[in-house]
Amino acid sequence: MLSYQHTYHAGGPADVHKHSALCILLEHFVIKAKPFSILDIYAGKGRYKLTGEHAQKTKEYECGIGRLWPLQNRPPALQRYFDAVHYLNQNDTLVAYPGSPEIARTFMREQDQLILNELHTPTYRALRTWREADNRISIHKRDGLEALLGLVPPRIRRGVVFIDPSYEVKTEYTELPKRIAKAVKKWPQGTYILWYPMLSENRHDALIETSVHTVDAKIFKSEIILPNQAPHYAIKERRLLGTGLLIFNPPWKFNIQMIDVGRWVSKMLTGHNDRHKTSWLSTKS
Repeated sequence: MLSYQHTYHAGGPADVHKHSALCILLEHFVIKAKPFSILDIYAGKGRYKLTGEHAQKTKEYECGIGRLWPLQNRPPALQRYFDAVHYLNQNDTLVAYPGSPEIARTFMREQDQLILNELHTPTYRALRTWREADNRISIHKRDGLEALLGLVPPRIRRGVVFIDPSYEVKTEYTELPKRIAKAVKKWPQGTYILWYPMLSENRHDALIETSVHTVDAKIFKSEIILPNQAPHYAIKERRLLGTGLLIFNPPWKFNIQMIDVGRWVSKMLTGHNDRHKTSWLSTKS
């Protein structure tokens, strides 16, 4: 059984980056009344305690949401993101952080569906409790790579696939793009968002290269380079040098919004807005 637990990293810089992008994407889908699907392949928990032992051991959230939470000049595109955080922190003191399932649920209307997948048994059970009686949400317990293909296309063919693996299995860096390529063939209308860590081993280079050569889709890249001196970015003694996202088939003008929001997030997290790097890796139609 793999040992990764996101409770150590909840609310950290990587979460802020990936969840900001997810919120920008979902804003595009709620503009129209047509229903949409959200597929969260490595869902994790719905909510995380920042006062718990794991979060307090690393305190990564202090370098992430902790830096953004007191600010007033928030981008309008992130209003729902901060609303989701505020819902769990009614007294304006950070004690909890919403996972991607909680954030996704804030965007859902009666006609929408949220499909969650989580292999880790305790986390899967926690998700079932978190869901309560919400029949818009289904939860699966499957291997992430298998679920990525097995759960697409969803019944509602308009939507987003959120892919946030732990990368404990190193082959995921090359296997995930291949699975995404197959998923895109099955569901070309979907938008796919893939997070990756930037570590000293540079394994993400293979992920990016494989994506460009195998996935038949437009691909937009967003990366935030983190400061070397930051004390709480270490993951199992490997310092997180940056946080990256590949967005496959992004909606129109998403890239413009992501550039603006990414610069703001980068400025607030690192002190430099130019640490947010973006580029089009592929513009296939």
